Parts: sequence; structure tokens; C-alpha cells
Amino acid sequence: MHRRVFLTSLLGASAAVGLSGCAKGDASADTSGAATKPLADEVPAGTSLKIASYLGQQQLQFRLAKLPKLPFTVSDWLNIGAGPDVINAFRAKSLDLANNAGIPPIQAHYQGFDAKIVAIDITRKPNYLFATKPGSDIRTVDDFKGGRLAFSQGQAQGVVLLRALKKAGLSYDQVKLVPLTSNQFFTALQSGQVDVAPLAISQAPAYLKQYEAKGARAIDTDVVDLLNPLWAPQSVLSDPAKAAAVAAYIPQWARGQVWAYEHPDVWDEEFYVKTQNLTLAQAQGITKLANKPLFPPVWDEAIKWEQETADLLAEGGFVKKFDVSSLFDHRFESIAAKAVPQEYRK
Repeated sequence: MHRRVFLTSLLGASAAVGLSGCAKGDASADTSGAATKPLADEVPAGTSLKIASYLGQQQLQFRLAKLPKLPFTVSDWLNIGAGPDVINAFRAKSLDLANNAGIPPIQAHYQGFDAKIVAIDITRKPNYLFATKPGSDIRTVDDFKGGRLAFSQGQAQGVVLLRALKKAGLSYDQVKLVPLTSNQFFTALQSGQVDVAPLAISQAPAYLKQYEAKGARAIDTDVVDLLNPLWAPQSVLSDPAKAAAVAAYIPQWARGQVWAYEHPDVWDEEFYVKTQNLTLAQAQGITKLANKPLFPPVWDEAIKWEQETADLLAEGGFVKKFDVSSLFDHRFESIAAKAVPQEYRK
């Protein structure tokens, strides 16, 4: 199951309000060439990492798939999923490695916090659709013109919205972007605070079940949030021991996703039913929406997509224009792909 399919799902995910501004981050590291040195072949004894595992998914994948023991200590598994929360945890040095969407690393850069993408899973199918408020006459993205649209600058939902507007030929001054975090979207739609909000495709059925009779509807698009990356603070990656631990973690991360994708019946029961209190039918509905995990051995497509995303944000004045190639640590580029069968490489 793709991590972000469930991030704002039937249970509703919480997300902290994102940091704003572009003050120099206090956790930026002086790389001094350390981040360009070859990765160590072995993880030094005593090395530990603090890793985000939203809703405990990664730990459960490791256990069910019976993956080899990690060659380092995970000193803390943090239940953190939303991009703004992850950036805050990175700044506080309470988190070393996280799994997010493509937009949080851009937002972190804008805030002056130095962090890098170390692994990439490509998303080919949409994880979000647009839902309208009850009683709305909006039926297509073209109808967004003049509307109030829920917009989360630091989360995947934000880039999905911006890309949908661009594809429809709508400029930012033709709509009203209402700054909210994704956990506020449901309430904003219900109350009519916004006309449209991007919802996870697993979350939309619950909303429509309640409000479709009152005139709410879903608007499907083919817009995807391409990147499902692992990323880490530069200070972590400049530490040779921690960088080696990150490199050792990436294969497990990739194999865990492949295992969950290949064993939907077990995953539905063990994760959704037993740990998330969903019915089996609800679990099966979410699993059917899952993206096949894809780990490209070369990051060219991902970098191009990330640059387009950053440029979209810059056009709206949300960030300053910059070259996103600085967000990728190519020492880790092929690790995930080498850990999985060919069919999961692209």
C-alpha cells in the first residue's frame, strides 16, 4: 500500500501548521565535503537513527515480510506523516529520516533548512481527487475559476492543486487559494469555507456518502503527485556513520513496500483491520487504490518533476525560484532499485 494513500484516509490524518518565511535554518550542516564522500560499506557499531514510520506501517512491513535485521539501532520510531511536522522534527533534531511527498523538501529549502532526498518511489496513479462543498455547481477543474480552493503549501495536496490549475490554464489570480492544512479540508468543505478541496482518494468516499445527497461531488483528474521519497537532514547525511545507516535502511524500505503490495490480503487484515480498526471491506477498498511501488535506478524523471513543482510554487510567490538538483544526494541513487526485482524498477 502506498504510504500517502492512507495519509489522509478514512480515519483522518492530523497535520501541524507549516512554518512560514525563509529564515536561515539552524540545523543546516557544514558539509565540508563529507556528503560527497563514498558511503561506507558497513555501518559502524553503535550507530542509531530516529525514523518516521507513520501509523507504524514500516515496522509492521518489516515484521510481516521477515526482512533481515537492520545493522543499526532505531532509537525511535516516530508516528509523523505530514510534511510540516517532519520539518519541525528535523529542526528539533528529534528525527533523522522520513518518508513524505515531493513538496516538503522544497518547503524546507525555502525555510533555509538543508535536507536531501535519498530514495524515491514513483507514483503513477492519482492519490487525490477534488471534492466540492455541498450545493456546489462546480463540475470540472475549469469551473474552479473564481472559486475558493483549499491549499496546503507544504503538503502533497498543494502541488496536486497547483498542477491541476496549470493544466486547466488557470492563473493564481483567477482563484482564491485558502491556506489550510489537510486535516482541515473536510471541515472546510462541510462548512462551505471553501468550494473545493483535494481529498485522498480513500477519504473521498466517506465525504460523498455523507454529502452527495446535498449536492457535493467528486472531480477526478489525472494529476499525480509523482514522488514518494525518503529524505533526511544534511547534518545526518554529513555524518559518515549515519549516512551508512541510511543506505542500509533504503533496501528494507523498498522491500517492505513491495511485500505489502504483493500480499494485500495479509496487509489488509494485519494493518487496516487489526491496527487501524477498519472493516475488511474498507481495507480492501483502500488496497485496490494502491500504487505499484516503482524505484527508478536513475532519478532524471524525479528531478524534472521536482523542478516543475518548485517552479509552480515560485510562480505563485510561495517560494523563491531555485535549482532543485541541490535537493538530491546521488550517492544513494541506485540503492532502492538494486534491492527489488526488475518489475519494480520502472
